[in-house]
Amino acid sequence: MKLKKKNLIIACLLICLSIIFTACSQQSSNAINTSNKSNELKVHYIDVGQGDSILVQTKDKNILIDAGTRKSSDNLINYLKKQHIKKLDYVIATHPHEDHIGGMPKVIDEFEISNFYAPKKTANTKIFKDMILQLKKKNLKINVAKKGISLDLSNDSSLDFLAPVKDNYENTNDYSAVIKLTHGNTKFLFTGDAEKTSEKDILNSNVDLSSNILKVGHHGSHSSSSKEFLDKVNPKMAIISCGKNNDYGHPHKETMKELKKRNIEVYRTDIDGNILLTSDGENIKKN
Repeated sequence: MKLKKKNLIIACLLICLSIIFTACSQQSSNAINTSNKSNELKVHYIDVGQGDSILVQTKDKNILIDAGTRKSSDNLINYLKKQHIKKLDYVIATHPHEDHIGGMPKVIDEFEISNFYAPKKTANTKIFKDMILQLKKKNLKINVAKKGISLDLSNDSSLDFLAPVKDNYENTNDYSAVIKLTHGNTKFLFTGDAEKTSEKDILNSNVDLSSNILKVGHHGSHSSSSKEFLDKVNPKMAIISCGKNNDYGHPHKETMKELKKRNIEVYRTDIDGNILLTSDGENIKKN
């Protein structure tokens, strides 16, 4: 009887130990999965028609680069809410054209924003004035977007402003904030509507342009994406944000030819809709 009781106690102890180790194993497995997810970077190239809007998500920060057209603003807001966005840590208006800031008044009104960046270039347009009015309502100041500004997003993620290099361009497009996002060993370049004049100034400033992913300048216009610029960036993939059957003929065939010549994989919002890329710091995949 005593032996049976002893065996029963041992059996119970073994079962308890088995449960404890199983639980520890599951916790360890979940920790690994959580760690992998927390290191994941997401870059959303949002379909806003003939405009630009890009959402960057690190493990604890949300960054919005441009906000598309006024016409697409409701779609943009809905997309951001579907990503469970409540707060935007950084909002960047690359330049004051309607196809890049059209949705800004609604974005500023709808979400909590910590920091707002834009180049030192104004516009005498209703949409620009509406954006400024909303910024004032939220007591948000404009930080000047220019070459040399760097934002640390986390231990392994950063945003570096490569342009505008100068403050006396004739063309508003050349005031575009050009931004390089680094996540581990992966790199993304966002170019707004920067044209060849700005590209030349960036090249002359001897910054490291090399990037895995290029958001093609000015919706694929032949006024951007010079051969020298593409050679320095040397991307594996290019994203073009443009509207279906747009009035400008974007992307232009000259740009597409240069991309094809370099064997660059191309995705377009007018064909592919919303485009989501993820990076673990070593590899980038299209979802």
